[in-house]
Amino acid sequence: MRELQLGRVYRHFKGDRYLAEAVARNAEDGAEYVVYRKLYGDGSLWVRPLAEFLSEVDRVKYPGCTQRYRFELLEIPSVRSASAEH
Repeated sequence: MRELQLGRVYRHFKGDRYLAEAVARNAEDGAEYVVYRKLYGDGSLWVRPLAEFLSEVDRVKYPGCTQRYRFELLEIPSVRSASAEH
């Protein structure tokens, strides 16, 4: 299974971006959920089961999808050049 990276930005397979903020447990059964924030609109918080967050896209339901996973980690480079950091 893939590993969730908190504090990082993920792209949903439909295109929008989200910040993974925390993992929470359901008080009834201990199931793990990802707490994530929309990086558009109102910036609201959402939860989704951890296994679903890390799962592959359902190719039967979304046959034209080019992304492998429901949420994929984005590598966001710094806008500063290496020389500006010194």
